[in-house]
Parts: sequence; structure tokens; C-alpha cells
Amino acid sequence: MENLRELFQVMTRRFGLLNKNCCSTGGYDISLIQSHILYEIDHHHKPSIQQIADILGTDITTFSRQIQSLVKMNLVKKTPDPDDRRISILSLTTEGKFIATTIDHEMNSYLNEVFSHMNEFEKETVIRSIKLLNDAMAKSSVCCRNILG
Repeated sequence: MENLRELFQVMTRRFGLLNKNCCSTGGYDISLIQSHILYEIDHHHKPSIQQIADILGTDITTFSRQIQSLVKMNLVKKTPDPDDRRISILSLTTEGKFIATTIDHEMNSYLNEVFSHMNEFEKETVIRSIKLLNDAMAKSSVCCRNILG
């Protein structure tokens, strides 16, 4: 049988998921978690800090520090919710939108280049398999939390 952990270890390395910075763009060094935060803020309508932290499965304390660093970099704006001032709404600044869009284009170019080494059937098989894996992970009672904890 295939060593599944080894397959995922190699894929993680090849995706650059262990790199300190995933992207250097527009004069910014963006970490992987910051890249995910920018993506999620960009793809949700007026999300709260808690919503994005929940989507990413991150504890709120760690997440708040990441948001503060993105605010200092002038990539994210935090504004109080007009209906409940205890809740902060996140949005991208113009610069944040530019960085998020740039990262998105770079990732799509990378994935298109990777898939260019496959025929159409292989590409569809991989995409279908990733969807199946994501669905199964969503149903797992262990997924998305510290496995050792």
C-alpha cells in the first residue's frame, strides 16, 4: 500500500506550504496564513473577525495578531459593525485587494502550469479526487483540529 503520509508530505513541500513566506508581491512578504486571510476576506461579504477565524479553523488570539499585522501593513481595514460595536468587520484596502488579486493570479498560473503536464482526463480525475477528499475531510471528526490534541 502507498505511504499516504509521504504522499501528503511531498505535496505539502511542493506547494511551498512550509515556506516562511508564500508570496513576495508589491514589496510585501506575505505568510501563508496571511495569504489565506486575504483570500477569505476577499471572498466573503463584510465578514467579521470571528467568521474568518472560524473558516480558517484558527483560534481567535492567534488570528487577531495576524489581523493586526495586516492592518499595520495597510492591507486590511477593521471597522466596528454598525449594529453591534463589539464586532469588527474586515475589508481589504485598495492595496490589500491588489495583493490578494496578485496572489490569486500567481496561484492560478502555477496550478495551470502544473495541470499542463496532464491530459484532460488526468486533470479532471485529480480535480474530482480533490473534491472527494475535501468532502470526506469535512465529514471527519478529526479533521481541522490538532490531531495530537
